[in-house]
Amino acid sequence: MKTFRSHLLATTLVFGALTAVPAFAQTGPGSNSGTGTPTNNIDTEATGEQAEGAAIVVTGSRIARRDLETAAPIAVVGQEEFQLTGSVNVEQVINTLPQVLPGTTSNSNNPGGGVATLNLRGLGTNRNLVLVNGRRWVFFDTSQIVDLNTIPVFLLEGVDVVSGGASAVYGSDAIAGVTNFRLRTDLTGVEAGAQYNLTGRGDGRRYEAYVAMGTALGDNRGHATVYGEYYRREPIFQGARSYSNEALGDNGTNTGLIPGGSSTTPNGRFTSTLTAAACPTANVFCSPGAYYPTAGASRGRTATDLYNFAPANYLQVPQERYLIGGFADYDIGGGNTAYMEATYVNNRVANELAATPVTGTFNVNIAAVSPFISASDIAALRQIDGIAGTGNTVGDGIVPLSVQRRVLETGGRNSLDERNAYRLLVGMRGQITDKFNYDAYYSYARTRNANVQAGNISRSAFQAGLNGSAPAINIFGPGTLTPAMVDQISILAQNGDISVLQVANASVSGGLFNLGMGGGDVSISVGGEYRKNASEFIPDTALSSGDVIGFNAGDATAGSYNVKEAFAELLVPIAARVPGVYNLELNGAARYSDYSLANVGGVWTYAGGVTYSPIRDITFRGQFQRAVRAPNVAELFGGQSIGFIAANDPCAQAAAASNTALRALCVATGVPSAAVGTSGLQINTQIQGVFGGNPDLQEETSDSYTAGVVFRPSFLPGLSVTADYFNYKVENTISTLGGGLGNSLDLCYNVIRDINSVYCQAFVGTRNALGQFDGVNAPSILNANVSTLRVSGVDLQADYQTRFPLSIMGDGDSKLAFFFLGTWTDKSSLTPVAALPDQVNQCAGKFGILSCGNPTPRYKWTSRVSWVDHGLTSTVRWRHLSAVRDDDDSTNYFVDRVPAYNLVDLAFSFDITDQYNLSLGVNNLFNKRPPIIGTNQEQANTYPGTYDVLGRDFFVSTRFKF
Repeated sequence: MKTFRSHLLATTLVFGALTAVPAFAQTGPGSNSGTGTPTNNIDTEATGEQAEGAAIVVTGSRIARRDLETAAPIAVVGQEEFQLTGSVNVEQVINTLPQVLPGTTSNSNNPGGGVATLNLRGLGTNRNLVLVNGRRWVFFDTSQIVDLNTIPVFLLEGVDVVSGGASAVYGSDAIAGVTNFRLRTDLTGVEAGAQYNLTGRGDGRRYEAYVAMGTALGDNRGHATVYGEYYRREPIFQGARSYSNEALGDNGTNTGLIPGGSSTTPNGRFTSTLTAAACPTANVFCSPGAYYPTAGASRGRTATDLYNFAPANYLQVPQERYLIGGFADYDIGGGNTAYMEATYVNNRVANELAATPVTGTFNVNIAAVSPFISASDIAALRQIDGIAGTGNTVGDGIVPLSVQRRVLETGGRNSLDERNAYRLLVGMRGQITDKFNYDAYYSYARTRNANVQAGNISRSAFQAGLNGSAPAINIFGPGTLTPAMVDQISILAQNGDISVLQVANASVSGGLFNLGMGGGDVSISVGGEYRKNASEFIPDTALSSGDVIGFNAGDATAGSYNVKEAFAELLVPIAARVPGVYNLELNGAARYSDYSLANVGGVWTYAGGVTYSPIRDITFRGQFQRAVRAPNVAELFGGQSIGFIAANDPCAQAAAASNTALRALCVATGVPSAAVGTSGLQINTQIQGVFGGNPDLQEETSDSYTAGVVFRPSFLPGLSVTADYFNYKVENTISTLGGGLGNSLDLCYNVIRDINSVYCQAFVGTRNALGQFDGVNAPSILNANVSTLRVSGVDLQADYQTRFPLSIMGDGDSKLAFFFLGTWTDKSSLTPVAALPDQVNQCAGKFGILSCGNPTPRYKWTSRVSWVDHGLTSTVRWRHLSAVRDDDDSTNYFVDRVPAYNLVDLAFSFDITDQYNLSLGVNNLFNKRPPIIGTNQEQANTYPGTYDVLGRDFFVSTRFKF
């Protein structure tokens, strides 16, 4: 079957290479240079002409209008931007927008999940509402987040990004704003195409082939469009790049980077649980423990005995996608039109991790393991067995040991997600009167995910192989487990997810009356909506019991809720083309939502804004919006699950040894006095925690302000400049206790320092006898309404188009188009505990594992210069990220600062005929490497969602239509 697919794909690509579709060069970069609000066409004076056209619905409002100037800023990504960057997945373009920080991407392996998500303004992937053609799309899991992989890029007409909370117009989740993907639904004829991407290293191949067909129905009374796509992305391992093939960390003095990795190695590390004072001198099993360079022969473990896990991890995760769907509408008479939308996506994405690291305290039967170790090791174990201590019964022949053993014999851990998602929408729209229209629809969307995990180890079987209750296993050295032993301790795990979204919406909109001051009609839209969200996560019994070692364990999750809403929106054109006022307009919106959740109940959202143009060339605009986000199913009903979070143990920092208060607190929470302030106290950079839902959660609330100016000078046709200030404050924010494991550690040990506080109690009883977080009794960090988020800054956009008196492709002039879209982030902060307002994590211009995660550069921009010469479009794009610093002032990392990062992309698009087009280009033209960061990184020694980890990347695409 695989061979057949490969041949079929190859045939499609070869056929596609001989044919092509227009690059839309004539109306592409020349009229809307990739990203930004639509600009004036250089052949017209545009803004006035647009006002005379047909009314349209602009994203961010339900009221049809005749111009594109709204009170809330809208950034528009044109279809050309996807074509000229060789982007098949939405994330590749969206993540380059200055308003966006990367969510989960194609380079997200650990953490991963096989999806692509959007994080608008850095407020979180669950605080941005994703729409398709103005309506809610299908989400993929209990967090109710849209997987961007399910959106067909080849049908995109454009993407609108609306800043500011939009709950009054669209309902819950629009805290940061709305991202609306506009698909072409009126295609006529056949369009088909194919694309091939390849890195400069000759790996990471990506293939796409698609076809879309559209036709009129019933003597032009209706229209139908159907489409299909196949996409495949091949993996790249971290071992394929010099900067990621070895896990790096800071050296002991933080003056350089050294080979790092995990202390859980294939050789094994075995440490007595006796205290340092009680453990016999020179016994190899006393801390730091016994290490086995070869089978059965031990020595004392050293700090350099580490396992390089990097090469076994994906740098680019593989993906295979099948996507089909269609749109149809039909005039049934009387001014009424029935319509429908349907889509189905099968998406397979894998994550690959290094072999399972088994850690924890296990009871070792000396007689059972004696055949595998030396006589001196047997004697050392018997010596420990003769001493009373934590968990040890004198003379019973069983010794509790802290075990760390990487089970390389099983191969890597592979997690394969196969998601089947479909969505069906049916509706009716039409006229009520000559001024009022109606629109009503119902949609049903469902995603089912099957997750299969290979490479896991059963904790109970592993223990049985050591304590003599099952055939003995040999874990004392590299490669010592036989195939039979591997089978004995291995376990396959399977999970399932089901998520359902139902939406019923009806609205009436139209004009009321005219104020008689030259403006249009006062317009209104009123309606109601019903939504039901339902999700469940179904782990297999091994995972839910916690017996699985390898992937994160978790309990089942199941829950649902519904909301009934009434909404209204008003647009009031006060005056137009009168002395002192070229245009003045007010708008307002309100929505009442009644949730079935007892702790949310009824909530109001509302918005108000103004646009004012004293003269034709300048428009001032401003908007205030109150938005809410109800907790999602995972936050409410999530079963407890295990997670591994990059965090620092304050008790392992050298300063803890000399700080009296901190030292006492470390001891009180289970750290032996002699271990406080020693680096060996933290055995891995990731600390295991237990996370879960809270059914008593309330809604989040947000107040957002935007204010800006639009400048389109009549004396310089083709120029458009906008500048907008934005300010968000999100309160009652839902997050894990303290804002995360790292923050909870910091709040307990460095800020509050009270053993009785809820933050310190989370760590009592969670350390082993050596004071380490070894995962056996992980700290519990559950959801709560505890945090506050703030983001503010300025967006700046400039578009300019002009004739250019040179052409090599035909007679007459060509066109030049310049575009710039940038964001200055003044503030991006998290207050983990609103009750402690002085404890604020400032993330603007920062990055790091303490609290900020992905870098938030203060300046981020993308700019493009395009030369449109009849059928040839040549374009250069420049992407910029300003320098960032680490977010942990208490720790001196070797890489405290990442310098500014710049990428240059080059692309060409050829209209060979009116029906055929060929596009080609290269992203990261100069093969810019990502910054290499030591301990303070996410994965692959850097932040792969932010910085390019593939290097120079080529693409060629072909399109045709007939």
